Amino acid sequence: MAKPVVNWFSKELTTDSVDQYKYVFGKPPWENPEKYFKHSPISLVGNVKTPTMVMVGESDHRTPPSEAEQFYQALKLRKVDTVFVRIPGASHGITARPSNLIGKVAHVLKWFADHGGVR
Repeated sequence: MAKPVVNWFSKELTTDSVDQYKYVFGKPPWENPEKYFKHSPISLVGNVKTPTMVMVGESDHRTPPSEAEQFYQALKLRKVDTVFVRIPGASHGITARPSNLIGKVAHVLKWFADHGGVR
């Protein structure tokens, strides 16, 4: 999972895409927290069993690193095999620089090799 929105409540309060909630939820998070939680992947983390790589650009202001960190931490608490990858200097366009593209691909290939998906 790369640059995820994990918790719509916290995402709306930390993102650079101000007022996006108007188009998605109609009301700010504090006026309907249940709806935000219901539509947030973090609400389903208790069902996750699949080993999961969580990746984010360290300078991402669209889906801030705190979003990815929440999911990673929840998986760790559940003892699901997970790894957190923070791409240095990357924004929401993680692969905008060739070095970041190479880093992303290297992490993904290693993850799949470690989990039986690359031969």
